[in-house]
Amino acid sequence: MLLYAGGDLGAFDTLYARHELAVWRFVFRSVKVQAVADDLLQDVWFAVARNARSYEVKAKFRTWLFTLAHHRLVDHLRTAKHHTSLDASDDDARRLADTLVADSGFGPVRQLQSRQQATALIAAVEQLPLEQREAFLLQAEGDLSVQEIAEATGVNFETAKSRLRYARASLRQHLKEFV
Repeated sequence: MLLYAGGDLGAFDTLYARHELAVWRFVFRSVKVQAVADDLLQDVWFAVARNARSYEVKAKFRTWLFTLAHHRLVDHLRTAKHHTSLDASDDDARRLADTLVADSGFGPVRQLQSRQQATALIAAVEQLPLEQREAFLLQAEGDLSVQEIAEATGVNFETAKSRLRYARASLRQHLKEFV
């Protein structure tokens, strides 16, 4: 990021290639609509470009990036008039499940089981309260630590840790048939 802030445009391409998919998956799993996720992702990267000159190394770039994504997501949720469920879009649900399904090198039975597990996981994550879902997705998609999640969401360490613990417990309960 410091290279990009210093004028190296190729550094932006590197940052984008490294982090674009993780940020998109975090946003998409929060809003559940591909077009909205695409727009929010674009907003996040515009914010990266806009804030490049004022960027200061206070945490990992990834933490800063997911903080930007969190803020864009919160802004969107505040202004959105209604939220679409995965049930409302079978195509979006299928696409999301496809990102979690086992490699095609597995046989058809294993792929079917994997698709069922992926669909169950998506449904279970969707049922989590917003704060727990966000903490879980920041860790699962963003690979953020508990401290980084706390920083990204503006809460203290213990609150972030509790949200993750409750999210995992709820997911274990919902997915116990697959264990």
